[in-house]
Amino acid sequence: MTARRGIDVWLPLIGLLLGVLLGLLSPVQIPLGYVKYTAIAILAAIDTILGGVRAQLEARFDLAIFLSGFIVNAGFAALLAGLGDLLGLDLYLGAVIAFSIRIFDNAGFIRRDLLEAYLRRVKRARDVPP
Repeated sequence: MTARRGIDVWLPLIGLLLGVLLGLLSPVQIPLGYVKYTAIAILAAIDTILGGVRAQLEARFDLAIFLSGFIVNAGFAALLAGLGDLLGLDLYLGAVIAFSIRIFDNAGFIRRDLLEAYLRRVKRARDVPP
């Protein structure tokens, strides 16, 4: 992992943490009727960011795919939640489960990749003679 690539990986995660912090500190109240949609939008955002970080680590990141993935996933999840509201079913739970599985999958990949890169760097430092 090069230094530039390392910065590219951490910037989205720092942005995500800043966004969560601002959201927690913000006095904005979300109306109760929009809570499902807001939760799905937050999960779509987290899924997109972690997917983007994973794509960056795999050196296959594409901004158009990143943005279109966020818009299409969030739109489809909102459509599913709206359809569920019309039918009186909790269809949004399908989106919540799908996003949750993808978030944990991407987080696990990112953790493994960063840990392996760190361990390789430590091993290289040990192998260098003084």
